[in-house]
Amino acid sequence: MTTKPNKELEVFPNPNPDRSYEIHLDCPEFTCLCPRTGQPDFARIEIRYIPDQLCVELKSLKLYLWSYRDEGAFHEAVCNRIADDLIAALEPRWLQLEGHFLVRGGITTTVRVTHPDPSTLPD
Repeated sequence: MTTKPNKELEVFPNPNPDRSYEIHLDCPEFTCLCPRTGQPDFARIEIRYIPDQLCVELKSLKLYLWSYRDEGAFHEAVCNRIADDLIAALEPRWLQLEGHFLVRGGITTTVRVTHPDPSTLPD
């Protein structure tokens, strides 16, 4: 396995696919760049998911998140992209990603992405 930042998420078989259980990953050192100023944006990325057949391998997730360090991205866009990549790799039963961005100009930002989209679920 590489030790350089990259966009490849590795997975492994869920050891208990017959049970619904939640995995909570807390990534407190996420960094990307403000696309307007080029200054760093710092965030805590929290990922919660209920796996189906696959789980994400943690070192690959670390390197994946690290790959955003030199990329410009709006908070909303980067959170949705990370969620989309995790959903594509894992096909989870459920996933929620929250990006808690530190203060910038006196404002903190929290972006929450949920899959499946709660508005598409039956009543």
